[in-house]
Amino acid sequence: MDPLAVSRQLIDFIKSSPSCFHAAAAIARTLEHAGFAELNETESWTIEKNSAYFVMRNNSSIIAFRTGSGTAHFHFQIAAAHSDSPGFKVKQIPELKGPGNMLCLNVEGYGGMIDSTWLDRPLSLAGRILVKDGQSIESRLIFFEKPMLIIPNVAIHFNRNVNSGYDYNHQTDLIPLFSTGDCAVGDLTSALAERTGCHSEDILARDLFLVNMTEPCIWGLKDEFVSSPKLDDLQCAFSATEAMTQKTDCSGINVLAVFDNEETGSVTKQGASGTFLADTLKRITLSLGHTEQDYYRACAGSFLVSCDNAHAVHPTHPEKTDAENRVFMNKGIVIKENANQKYTSDAVSKAVFSTICAKAGIPVQYFANRSDIAGGSTLGNLSNEQVSMNAVDIGAAQLAMHSSYETCGSHDTAYLIQALTAFYNSDITIRDRNTVTL
Repeated sequence: MDPLAVSRQLIDFIKSSPSCFHAAAAIARTLEHAGFAELNETESWTIEKNSAYFVMRNNSSIIAFRTGSGTAHFHFQIAAAHSDSPGFKVKQIPELKGPGNMLCLNVEGYGGMIDSTWLDRPLSLAGRILVKDGQSIESRLIFFEKPMLIIPNVAIHFNRNVNSGYDYNHQTDLIPLFSTGDCAVGDLTSALAERTGCHSEDILARDLFLVNMTEPCIWGLKDEFVSSPKLDDLQCAFSATEAMTQKTDCSGINVLAVFDNEETGSVTKQGASGTFLADTLKRITLSLGHTEQDYYRACAGSFLVSCDNAHAVHPTHPEKTDAENRVFMNKGIVIKENANQKYTSDAVSKAVFSTICAKAGIPVQYFANRSDIAGGSTLGNLSNEQVSMNAVDIGAAQLAMHSSYETCGSHDTAYLIQALTAFYNSDITIRDRNTVTL
């Protein structure tokens, strides 16, 4: 596997995924091309052995699965990632009138972004609109593929303290400029209608997000780095999808779950704390002729790999990371743990996943936060609120997490794909509370 070729594929995926809705659609296209059939949550499911399917919720979360031969013990092997990234969402009434006929867009923060990284960059808009079509309401993707906005800094002459640690106000400092006067109120809606082939009055609602239009790139004298918007967590979503589309030998049920709203706590119908995963696994169980008792047995014998990136050692601030439990770009898969269960990794899950990686010849690193710095949580512990199973938290090492333009190693996407492919090819058998075989 050529790491640079894989990094270029990652860049193409990110460019096709300017919003969570586009990311889910891009994953669906990849799955369809690999022979996965789409299921609908509102319809009855007919599922066969040795077949592949996917289902979407809210057009922003997607779960795919392969049913296997059914000859081994019935269980699930799940890799999970998320489709959303921190940024800014446009309010329903979008225009703000400014001085001299200027127009700005009224936005609010989504998730915990590094505010300053959004200033003085070319921005655009992407998301979905809801359109009245006869007696129906239809969802349509929208992406303006050219720079349309910018959030301008105040000149240093007017803000002498900007380099001394400035506290950005989301209502005044982080509002994008839309027009100097050539555009009027309503022109954004007109542009949305023109792009999607409808009338302005038929647009009922929208979920629009700012998009950083800075081009992703592979860089460095020896091409060691990848920088791009949305590496957290599209790098993992892309890698898990690529692994899922590989033909595997596992006779259990391999599952890919990409959730929305991780950056805001996951407590939505399409988030990891919602019922999407539990609903899907239970429907798979029943559709294959198993009982509810079989479902609970399967979950007890299942394994989840929660895939979300980790903090690499910063080149000039190594003191921000633990002296020993710290990780580096291009050095392999990161297994993350936290004593207060912000991550799901424990001795059992670390032993299982590190063994899988060792068999596949994939290097592994271990991450824990400094004991005096609190870390964030991710998908594994949240999804376990609905579906309890053994789980490990992994990712790739990256810099500038939650910046609008992040950096990772150019070799690590290939490592992720190889590790998750090896995971899907392993028959993990949890025999009892003391024994696991691979």
